[in-house]
Amino acid sequence: MRNLISALQFITILPMGKAKSYDPPHMVPYFPLVGILLGLLVALFDSVVIRFWAPPVAALLDIIFLAVLTGAFHIDGLGDTADGLLGPRSRDKALEIMKDSRLGTMGLVAILFGLALKWGGIANLDAHRSIILILIPAYARAGILFGMRYLPYGRTDGTGKPFFNEKLSSKHFWGLVFPVGLSLLLGLEAIVLNLAFAIIIGLILLFYKKRMGCITGDMLGAMVEITEAGLFLIISFGDAL
Repeated sequence: MRNLISALQFITILPMGKAKSYDPPHMVPYFPLVGILLGLLVALFDSVVIRFWAPPVAALLDIIFLAVLTGAFHIDGLGDTADGLLGPRSRDKALEIMKDSRLGTMGLVAILFGLALKWGGIANLDAHRSIILILIPAYARAGILFGMRYLPYGRTDGTGKPFFNEKLSSKHFWGLVFPVGLSLLLGLEAIVLNLAFAIIIGLILLFYKKRMGCITGDMLGAMVEITEAGLFLIISFGDAL
């Protein structure tokens, strides 16, 4: 329970009291569970606002609510990653740009596109709406584990470095069992969701490896946002048919 609370304190603004410990390697496996809790809060929020507003407006409110719950933590990473990686820059220059707190044009465009895709996906949800709202934040945060497992950390210091002090193994991925198990409630859509998750994570990691050969905290945050937007968009496609 202590490590779950630490994970909640790290990637959300939920009032969980003062941190009693900070043990990143033992905190990481709980990220998918944090995603489920975030998704549950969003689903409960959505069940209220959908009674008063049309789905497009409810979707916008859902996105704002999720961003507030996380303190826009991963959105900031998406902007910094886009500024650093989307251009003909060297690895060292890209790392330098990502460390800059200022937001550039590419970062702004990436954030707007990411939020727009997320909005379009949520607005189009119909069947299994609540389950999907719970699942996708969990999958997106589970993606962080794959980034930590398959790519080295790209800085000598930084917020993310303690998470790479111990190389992740299969035992750290037990939290993924919960979203995968819950996805079975979707029936055949579970196949689409899990396959889409594997493809999106694989493509992101391949791009990171070719472009940088490493990963940073900002790039992990970008993974969360890209995965979330991609999964909402893909899973809503079937609802539109």
